Amino acid sequence: TAAYDAAIAHYFSSHESQGFPPSRFTQTYVLKTPLRYGENPHQKAAFYVEPKPVPATVSTAEILHGKELSFNNLLDLESAWNLVREFDEPAACIIKHNNPCGAAIADTLCEAFLHAYAGDPISAFGGILAFNRVLDEQTAEKIAEPNRFIECIIAPDFTEQAFRLITTRPSWKNSVRLLKTGPIPKGGRERTWDFRKLDGGLLVQEMDVNADDPNKWEVKTKAQPSTQQLRDLWFAWRVCKHVKSNAIVLAKEGRVIGVGAGQMSRVDSTQIAIQKAGDQVHGAVLASDAFFPFRDNVDLAARAGIVAFVQPGGSKKDQESIQACDESGLVMMFTGVRHFRH
Repeated sequence: TAAYDAAIAHYFSSHESQGFPPSRFTQTYVLKTPLRYGENPHQKAAFYVEPKPVPATVSTAEILHGKELSFNNLLDLESAWNLVREFDEPAACIIKHNNPCGAAIADTLCEAFLHAYAGDPISAFGGILAFNRVLDEQTAEKIAEPNRFIECIIAPDFTEQAFRLITTRPSWKNSVRLLKTGPIPKGGRERTWDFRKLDGGLLVQEMDVNADDPNKWEVKTKAQPSTQQLRDLWFAWRVCKHVKSNAIVLAKEGRVIGVGAGQMSRVDSTQIAIQKAGDQVHGAVLASDAFFPFRDNVDLAARAGIVAFVQPGGSKKDQESIQACDESGLVMMFTGVRHFRH
């Protein structure tokens, strides 16, 4: 009865004449499964879902194989699944501690996986793997090679051969979890609500989806981007959206080669991303989730061999970053959209 009344209250509050925000926010959730524990073993936890959850999501995914999912598994699965849904091309990503350590798009799913895994093989061990296509046997063969270990794999579906291969490998069959979401709906993600609990309160915001239009980007430098640079900047920008702030993503030829995530200084994030990329950094592009307050990020990246930048713009010192690019003949584009992820 309480759930029924809550559903009525939620309906009417969402249709108040003054629009968002309603004077009261009422929502009910249904227990899907208890969890062994939360982020740490001393914390109790459970997984709840909406009465009518959005299809093709982690909340509605069918667990085809593997042991019980953990609280942290579910958080990482959500991040991984939302990232690969950004792309129309075959895409793969690997999430570790809620950040992508590797991501790629390619002509085939197998190629996308190999490029994603190569982005940071050390961090990829024990990660969460997501695909935006049905997982095929060729890709499964590469996933299950010796010395690789993946906690969970989420995809629209698995071919019979791929499922059998992954679930019968001696070192995999008792540990890896496989989740089937079903087909990804066309037309982008539904703009629903995002919640953050505070002590004694609740923060509510629209989900950060469907905000980007690369046709509205502006080239701010004398140098113009090449066709390949534009592709890589658009790819890196969408990956960067799923990296914890301060976020820096380096990409080349449709694959992530370095990520700097969650640092208090944007310069630190840039340094980490460059270090992760190693020799691959030459000729790469850089995406930043927020503007550059100073030119130091550009100077650091330019010395490493990065050739193009994409960022929201909006700093009082934007012109300094633009000038730094012009001095070295580099490209900088402004999106006009910011993607903080706290």
